[in-house]
Amino acid sequence: MTANQRKNASMPTVATGIVLAAAASALLMSVNATVQAQDYPTRPVRFVVPYVPGGGVDFVGRTLAQKLSESWAHSVIVDNRPGGGTNIGSELVARSAPDGHTLLIGGVPNTANVALYKKLSYDVVKDFVPVSQLDTAPNVLAVHPSVPAKSVRELIALAKARRGALTYASAGIGSSNHLSGELFRTMAGVDIVHVPYKGGGAAVTDLLGGQVSMYFGTTPSTMPHVRTGKLRALGVTTAKRTPAAPDVPTIAESGLPGYEQSAWHGLLAPAGTPEAIITKLHAEVVRALRSKDVAERFAVQGIDVIGSSPAEFAAFIKQDLAKYEKLVKTANIRID
Repeated sequence: MTANQRKNASMPTVATGIVLAAAASALLMSVNATVQAQDYPTRPVRFVVPYVPGGGVDFVGRTLAQKLSESWAHSVIVDNRPGGGTNIGSELVARSAPDGHTLLIGGVPNTANVALYKKLSYDVVKDFVPVSQLDTAPNVLAVHPSVPAKSVRELIALAKARRGALTYASAGIGSSNHLSGELFRTMAGVDIVHVPYKGGGAAVTDLLGGQVSMYFGTTPSTMPHVRTGKLRALGVTTAKRTPAAPDVPTIAESGLPGYEQSAWHGLLAPAGTPEAIITKLHAEVVRALRSKDVAERFAVQGIDVIGSSPAEFAAFIKQDLAKYEKLVKTANIRID
């Protein structure tokens, strides 16, 4: 056998060795990920809520955290990181270790901000792994009692008569209540002024004090005050009435046909989190959402449990990105 023949004969052996080594490495990684998932969580888990305490997102995060803490060996801690239109808290999670111990309670701003900001420090698609869409919920159009409007139709007429005089609060630019207000403004053709706050709690406080005229608030933050007569509810933003406030009509049926806007919350993990951990986390989260006590707490607040799969949540995010790109352009919303 010549030298070239011996060399050629040895090449398949080398190639086979490389393939086997790669396969062994992949198998080892898979085994390690499975072991990690079996032990998960190995320390307290942090839910980053990119808002101040007291709003709808905080309610959802704390309810889920409490339920998971009851069944896990380690507690789940809610870490409120407001600011930057939710971008501060979102970036923190995007840059965290991809081990399932730091997670984001995301929502509408995570998809709307892509259209609102020219430059973001994170990519909602590339820098996160969807775990599950947790829920969907209506916002409630509530006004201060000093506003002389008893229906959406009357509110629109009032806003047209007093151009620029009525104000609406939000939990911040790009929040679900901000976008609910902008959709209302453009569809009704009214001139109402947006007043952004650093969270839903502050927005409700000023609405109660009469500093602002109205607020498209979450059910947990607004309905308790509606029931005590401190606020007046004119309509809910969803296509159907909510069981949490069955006597409150939809905005569409009360004076603005075709109007529909919903809030949602979802759980996101940093990109690179092992699939085995995502699978286990998803199963635990869905189990918690389907539990009787969590379902009842959500229902009282008008929140509908979703519990979608990671793939379904990814598809939903893609649809939401397109939805808010259109609204931001139509309403000419700009970040000052």
